[in-house]
Amino acid sequence: MKITLFALPLLLLSSMTSKPDSNLNVSESKAGITKTLFGTFPDGREADLFTLQNANGMVAKITNYGGYIVSLTAPNKAGKQEDVILGLPSFSDYAKGTPSLGPIIGRFGNRIGNAKFTLDGQEYTLPANNNGNTLHGGPKGFDKQIWKATTNDGKEPVLILTYLSKDGEEGFPGNLNVEVRYTLQKDNALRIDYKATTDKATVINLTNHAYFNLSGLKRDILDHEVMIKADKFLPTDEKQIPTGELKPVAGTPFDFLKPTLVSAHINDPNDTQIKYGKGYDHCWVFTDKSKSLKLGATVYESASGRFMEMYTTEPAVQLYTANNLNGKLTGIGGVPYTSRFGLCLETQHFPDSPNKPDFPTTVLRPGDTYKSTTVYKFSVK
Repeated sequence: MKITLFALPLLLLSSMTSKPDSNLNVSESKAGITKTLFGTFPDGREADLFTLQNANGMVAKITNYGGYIVSLTAPNKAGKQEDVILGLPSFSDYAKGTPSLGPIIGRFGNRIGNAKFTLDGQEYTLPANNNGNTLHGGPKGFDKQIWKATTNDGKEPVLILTYLSKDGEEGFPGNLNVEVRYTLQKDNALRIDYKATTDKATVINLTNHAYFNLSGLKRDILDHEVMIKADKFLPTDEKQIPTGELKPVAGTPFDFLKPTLVSAHINDPNDTQIKYGKGYDHCWVFTDKSKSLKLGATVYESASGRFMEMYTTEPAVQLYTANNLNGKLTGIGGVPYTSRFGLCLETQHFPDSPNKPDFPTTVLRPGDTYKSTTVYKFSVK
């Protein structure tokens, strides 16, 4: 029997196996990767939790259900390891459906306008799950799937997740074979490598939707200082679909070329784009157009001293400031996740690219291989 996770009764969810490991005090001397049972669906499907640790004591906990990053720690300036992403206490919390707290996003990250696109003369209709648009691959996207998992142990442990997205899944054409590799590097960086092939022309735009909070989840992210190496951004209409314009950031609330507090312009009452997004929920276009791994953004939180660098091969990044979190979700320590309690740096191609021929193409054809890499590196200053 097929189960739709969003519709699971609370009674069934409460019966799921759920033994999250929230202990962050892992030995600082033993690098490697371990596997434990994260939870079991009523139909018997199991999800595992993989704990990756490097020699510095940094820990990443990732489940093969949707590829969610459940926990990621980083040291503050006193050397204390604390969580720096928003995670949930138990497997059942993830199974209920969440606002994308750290999963793999696909087949197409961000929005496709009017839930349809035309490719090679054929129109494809997708499920509309966001103001008449398709968001993050649809309601049963890659974040709602059990992925096959393999591991490589060692000083830089690797979790390899693979998934076959079948032709027609969520309306997208082609059998798409996807591989996502999470590597916890010895330099305190979490590296994510994406790879995919198809047997039929399709569109693809993979990313991860982790919400970062460098304070150690002690307060919101308004005092985080952000730099984005992008001289243009994509204005949207009221439904948050790009208009097609690449607008210079100069003189706008979207200028993060120099490190700027998130709070500086996020509530600008005179900016229409801020109004449309209820804050920042826009795509920045990197000044560096190369496909090499390049510095795209940095985030700094002065109280903890944590500094995060984001490197990517992608042409753009979506900065999202948790505008729609409302305090109904709570983290492992019982902290309510309210608006502005995290920020996402979703590396990607441009939203609605399948409907915008002037945007960089997101078409993948048989015989070609989609590849993308993003690195989140942590240090203190």
